[in-house]
Amino acid sequence: MPSFRVRLPIGDLLPGHGPEEVMDTAEAVLGSIYRVEAKDLEVVARVPRIVLRFTVPESSWDAERAAAATAAGQMRDAVRRVAQTGRLEVLRRVRGRWVPEV
Repeated sequence: MPSFRVRLPIGDLLPGHGPEEVMDTAEAVLGSIYRVEAKDLEVVARVPRIVLRFTVPESSWDAERAAAATAAGQMRDAVRRVAQTGRLEVLRRVRGRWVPEV
């Protein structure tokens, strides 16, 4: 199964939402589409970002890439209802390295 990773910087929470809702929302949305294998919270240059690793069904390279991008976009859109976000990154595991999917 092809493995992907999404990274999404998190800014201010929107009114009425708590910090735990950010990861819970991201995991729930992504997990409703594909299997989430890992999740983490990183802080880079004082900016928190959520990181989730997930797999998509094996198919053609382009179909896998499109599926991962669509799922990542849906996750980002859901998180934006809870908090401000930064630029979404989608990476693919290739020969033991995480390669940007841009």
